[in-house]
Amino acid sequence: MPDAVVIGAGPNGLVAANLLADAGWSVEVLEEQPEPGGAVRHDRSVDPEFVSDLFSSFYPLAAASPVLTGLRLHEHGLRWSHAPHVVAHPLTDGSCAVLDRDVDVTARSLDAFSVGDGAAWHRLYETWEHLRPDILDALFTPFPPVRATVRLAARLRAAGGLRLTRTLALPVRRLGEEEFEGEGGRLLLAGNALHADLAPEAAGSGGFGWLMAMLGQSYGFPVPVGGSGALAEALVRRLRACGGVLRCGQRASRIVVRGGRAVGVRTTDGEQIAADRAVLADVSVPALYGALLEPEHLPAQLLTDLGRFQWDFATFKVDWALEGPVPWQAEAARRAGTVHLADGVNELTRFAAQLATGRIPDRPFALLGQMTTSDPGRSPAGTESAWAYTHVPQIVEGDAGDEKLTGAWDAGEQEVMADRVERQVERFAPGFRSLVRARRILAPPTLQSLDANLHGGAINGGTTALHQQLFFRPLPGSGRPETPVRGLYLASAGAHPGGGVHGAPGSNAARAALRRHRPPGGTFVQRALARRDRTGAKKLPAAG
Repeated sequence: MPDAVVIGAGPNGLVAANLLADAGWSVEVLEEQPEPGGAVRHDRSVDPEFVSDLFSSFYPLAAASPVLTGLRLHEHGLRWSHAPHVVAHPLTDGSCAVLDRDVDVTARSLDAFSVGDGAAWHRLYETWEHLRPDILDALFTPFPPVRATVRLAARLRAAGGLRLTRTLALPVRRLGEEEFEGEGGRLLLAGNALHADLAPEAAGSGGFGWLMAMLGQSYGFPVPVGGSGALAEALVRRLRACGGVLRCGQRASRIVVRGGRAVGVRTTDGEQIAADRAVLADVSVPALYGALLEPEHLPAQLLTDLGRFQWDFATFKVDWALEGPVPWQAEAARRAGTVHLADGVNELTRFAAQLATGRIPDRPFALLGQMTTSDPGRSPAGTESAWAYTHVPQIVEGDAGDEKLTGAWDAGEQEVMADRVERQVERFAPGFRSLVRARRILAPPTLQSLDANLHGGAINGGTTALHQQLFFRPLPGSGRPETPVRGLYLASAGAHPGGGVHGAPGSNAARAALRRHRPPGGTFVQRALARRDRTGAKKLPAAG
């Protein structure tokens, strides 16, 4: 019988399993899909000569995460690669805002829009550098991050206190207006805010856009060499080296509860895997509380709150094998890994308003990834492996375009929407469509079929809006990984701090389980020594 069963081999589940194995626990991971990785996988299905990431691609949060850094995945084969520029946001007039890991390069790009905006960017970056250690500590530790919050509060006072707090709480449109005279800096902040489901007018979108932009400034938007799945593969190799077990093609159907405690997991095949100490669930919040657990094991208030849980927007993605580099009108965009496509902040607001009213956008804001630019081995020399995704409503009320899309996402609607995305790219890169050798469409139902956590194509485990963050995530008063069932821990992006590939929810869940079972009068190292004496293991696991 394993000490712990982990449901889901996405990055959070694999991080949790690794940390438990480091502490000397025996761990078994169950994954529904035929391969591990969750939303961190790649393949060659678009074209055999091209590596295409199925879901996520760029990992600034992974680069900044002390959780992943601490796992020393480079010792298990993981290597990172960077594009020359981090992000570009071109406009149809040929101008282009550029985020580069060299802050002076970023500043010069913004000065081209309005002299003095480069200095404004430097000021925002200096604020970030002052606050960075404690922001990252607060972001990647369990809620409430008491020590980090105390230190952060002291730094905030020194950096301007209430005025700075107000600045970070602003909608990103207003933050851009207050900080920059020209559109370049505003575009970098607003485009990064829309990596989540935050409209330019949403409270807190300014702080999120600033955070993502500063992560890019400090760490870049790196990609794993060889494909996004290389990150998952390194986590799996590390887990197996520590004695952990991974079983793919095993779908969990029920968490077994006895006496108010999680004691195991039942699969759809009827197998029951007992867990001696804990069950950790790298699954969505509605899946955990609405499917894997019987209602009688949960408080009535939690079930009521679950009815108010809000998903983030659905995602529509297109992958391409291109015969040549994207022919951007703005030269700087050719050197960026990530390219944001909207013709100004007003177009971003228009896009967000269409989503808010349930309409499929007619000019979809697209995030485009140039993967061969970021990692030259992704496709043959002179070609480009690329993708773009945009958001669409979870529940479609109409089509803002003139093509009568309904959100059924049958084969015909998928082709129409993919053409719409390509036309958006073509606005900024005339001739783009002539380069398409092959394309693959990943509509919301397809994304969900490939990873059940991506409900309706939602990629962040629930909205990033303030009403479902911090102590409201995933539900009011449930900001920690512990659940109402003893021995059961939420280890997915549904938990604090939310979406992104950084491993924090998995780490928080693992550490909560380890705290619950800290041996009286002993440390985790002493427990590991005892386990080694019993099993004859040659290697002492690291302390958890």
